[in-house]
Amino acid sequence: MQPFGFRFMSPLLIGTLLNPINSAMIATALVPIGHDLNVGPSSTAWLVASLYLAAAVSQPAMGRVAELYGPRKVTAAGFVLVLIAGIGGALAPDIGWLIVARALLGLGTSASYPAAITMIRARADAAGIGTPGSVIGMISITSQVSAVIGPALGGLLVGLTGWRSIFLVNVPLALAGLVLGQLWLPPDRDRPRERSGAVRGGLGIDLAGIVLFGAAMTTLLLFLMRLRPDPPYLLLAIAVGLGAALAGWELRTGRPFIDVGMLIRERGLARTYLRYALHWLVIYSVIYGLSQWLESARGLSPEATGLVTLPMAVVAAISAAAVSPRALVRGPMLLGTIAMIGGTTAMITLHAATPVVVIVLVTLVLGLPQGLGSVTNQTALYHQSPAARMGSASGLLRTSQYIGAIVQSSLVGFVFGAGADDVGLHRLAVILGGLGVVLFVITVTDRAVRTPRPEHRAASGLAPPGATGPPPGLSVRPPRGERPWPRVRRVLRARRR
Repeated sequence: MQPFGFRFMSPLLIGTLLNPINSAMIATALVPIGHDLNVGPSSTAWLVASLYLAAAVSQPAMGRVAELYGPRKVTAAGFVLVLIAGIGGALAPDIGWLIVARALLGLGTSASYPAAITMIRARADAAGIGTPGSVIGMISITSQVSAVIGPALGGLLVGLTGWRSIFLVNVPLALAGLVLGQLWLPPDRDRPRERSGAVRGGLGIDLAGIVLFGAAMTTLLLFLMRLRPDPPYLLLAIAVGLGAALAGWELRTGRPFIDVGMLIRERGLARTYLRYALHWLVIYSVIYGLSQWLESARGLSPEATGLVTLPMAVVAAISAAAVSPRALVRGPMLLGTIAMIGGTTAMITLHAATPVVVIVLVTLVLGLPQGLGSVTNQTALYHQSPAARMGSASGLLRTSQYIGAIVQSSLVGFVFGAGADDVGLHRLAVILGGLGVVLFVITVTDRAVRTPRPEHRAASGLAPPGATGPPPGLSVRPPRGERPWPRVRRVLRARRR
């Protein structure tokens, strides 16, 4: 029987698509919501921020709960929360209730990814098949495709039945995922020792760390949303202070929400999180920046803008599908950063009179880093994270993505100012090109990607304890002192004699 067959993957993929599709659908509904509820853009902006903020805070927590109590239970709980949020959002009487519903959506959709990666890791280790690259790629492609169809689906629903339907669409999806998960997902293995320790230690969750992280992220978000015209630097100072308090607490507590000590020891894992945050900061900035520029400077309709940027998503999905079965990391990651630098540099040449075909060619180039960076960083995390912490580690990876998304919204708003014109687009391209260079340097100098440590491979089930060779499918090259070729040549010469 296939360990990753249709029955096993179906509820996991449904859960995976819920967060990106809800993140994308709201873009077409913000203006109608504002008109219907009599609120301005500053209020509707929280409908976007609340989901990202809730997801950023809850992803590692959901991963930890999955490790303690079982990923199947966490997956089911996530679908129930999405179901409640979908109904609550559709019936919301004012903007306050709607923001609460969006936050609840962020909480519910956060359960799916870390729980899915935990189950995939457990099943792969049990089957002894190493890195399931095609499965990781499938999850990455599902997220990208759902993010692409989100605006079109949202626009269709809003046009046909009103903005409340973008919340109701979660109801059948959540019900399908809940039923299929109960029917087809394997039962959670018993964890009596972990659960007994969790009960004594307060559910095994670092509540103080969660509160500090949430406070720091909220304060940072408030600062980023008010960069114009007079940045409130006091909020930035408070956010930095809360971040320092968080780091100090996490180093002392026995069950950290964010294992700062592990990140200090395992610098490769920390660089993976940093790389992922920067990657999505650039990708989201490209998507939203180009979309706003096409509608403002070029005068395209939202439907036409979606068609112009659609090839970028197609290339992203194709490139991720091509790389994922071999579980490659280093080579495709470098190729993606080079394409990112080239694509953002090409954005500097775009003007209001640039032919649409040229703009599409630029988006095609930018589709490569979107697909390659997403799947390779997820594969790198799979190699680097211990199996026992896969849930919280994968949740923290998604938190990195949401941090990139939050910073992106402020960056695009800052460079465009009052309008998305050519000057703002070129300014954005220069900043993103610089971030691409930073990503390239981080990747080239990351020895954890080049030569994974033996304990990582052993913990991942990719190699037996004590093995020193690279895990199957990982695109790495050992340092000169570890290369086997001199020894092989000596053995061959001895045999010829």
